[in-house]
Amino acid sequence: MRNEVVVNDHAAEDLFPMTRVPYVEAVRRALQRIQSGVVETYWSGAGIGLKPGATLKVTEGMIFDERRVKVAASAADVFATFTGIGGHRGWFYGDWGWKVRGELDRLVGGVGLRRGRRNPDDVRPGDALDFWRVEEVNPGRLLRLRAEMKVPGRAWLQFEVTDTPGGGSLLVQRAFFEPHGFFGLLYWYALYVIHQYFFAGMSRAVARRAEHRHAAPPPE
Repeated sequence: MRNEVVVNDHAAEDLFPMTRVPYVEAVRRALQRIQSGVVETYWSGAGIGLKPGATLKVTEGMIFDERRVKVAASAADVFATFTGIGGHRGWFYGDWGWKVRGELDRLVGGVGLRRGRRNPDDVRPGDALDFWRVEEVNPGRLLRLRAEMKVPGRAWLQFEVTDTPGGGSLLVQRAFFEPHGFFGLLYWYALYVIHQYFFAGMSRAVARRAEHRHAAPPPE
């Protein structure tokens, strides 16, 4: 806001064919895209050239925590693993913490973990999965969950996998959070260390389980 951004020179309108969009309409469209969960810079695939590691970034008001893990198993095995998360299997890492979070959610009027999941191995868009809702399933590649626990904002958890050259695959786990105001930001950063513990552990646990599945002999 320190720089003048009001356009007084309209020469560009003569040089380039364009339709101007009023400021209020531009903001409305941007918020609509975020709320619909189709912002390409957030939701697009694991991508080629990504390396194992972690990234914490804030983009257009959205905070995302990304974990990338090289897995010695096929993308099919990794997909089958992360689509089996939740319900009776738990959340693969720090399950006690997820149970505590579920009880706290119920205390403030949320759904908690009591809903479980419809099927232990199959997920479909719209399914309830503990205190998440399955928002998108791309067979063999992606699972995105939308949080339905009580949080000061909107949150998603996404798992995505792609095969890598030479064998194995790359798992990309992303946690997205759209904070609502000051309390939303306070919530995220107050729990930052806890988030790192659980999200990092979860991505590693998915990788280990997928590798175990890959190494297991086929049923007779």
